[in-house]
Amino acid sequence: MELIARARRHPSAVLLVVQLLGVLVYPAMESSGSGAGRVAFEILGIIVLALAVFSVRKSPGLTWVSVCLGLPAVVLSLIDAAQPNTALVPWSAMLHAIFYFYAAYSLLRYMLSDHEVSTDELFATGATFTLLAWGWAYLYVFVQALDPGSFIAAVNPTADRTWMELLFLSFTTLSSTGLSDVVPVTPYGRSVVMLEQLAGLGYVAMVVSRLVGLTLARRAKG
Repeated sequence: MELIARARRHPSAVLLVVQLLGVLVYPAMESSGSGAGRVAFEILGIIVLALAVFSVRKSPGLTWVSVCLGLPAVVLSLIDAAQPNTALVPWSAMLHAIFYFYAAYSLLRYMLSDHEVSTDELFATGATFTLLAWGWAYLYVFVQALDPGSFIAAVNPTADRTWMELLFLSFTTLSSTGLSDVVPVTPYGRSVVMLEQLAGLGYVAMVVSRLVGLTLARRAKG
């Protein structure tokens, strides 16, 4: 019961933990190549979507907006898991991207709504970063579906990039580490990557630095 109570007090922490666990679990699901692995992959994604909705509900974001965006994404994920259809990929990817960006926007409003830094707001900093990384990764899936060959890698360069490869590209781009072996080679692919680079710099400059400054100011007053 105590664990549940803590989860209710810190929904951003739960979202962050599940997102990070997903980073570790997704490779096993992708490499299985079985239908069961694919369904498990989609179920995990649905759980993350539900947690994102819950976090948005705790923030100033409108719950009905997140639900209206999340439900169609869930339905398309289930359809794609049961019967893969390439025609649904760009629609599903765009809906997922919009949903994750909206959830990240809502958490940003939550963090910037006051001048006090709570424990959950610190967790929200990490959760917002992962939501942004997921959103950009789905945007890469959308670009790849419309313009095949937009991203290449050292391994099997002519094939479409997997979800994990595009998520890896998103994390390395958003964090400005630049260590990804997945690179954009088409104009649209490069345009989206450049926009994510700008978003990553803005996130550190405006959000992380603000939280650090408020934390140091509170300690100085104490």
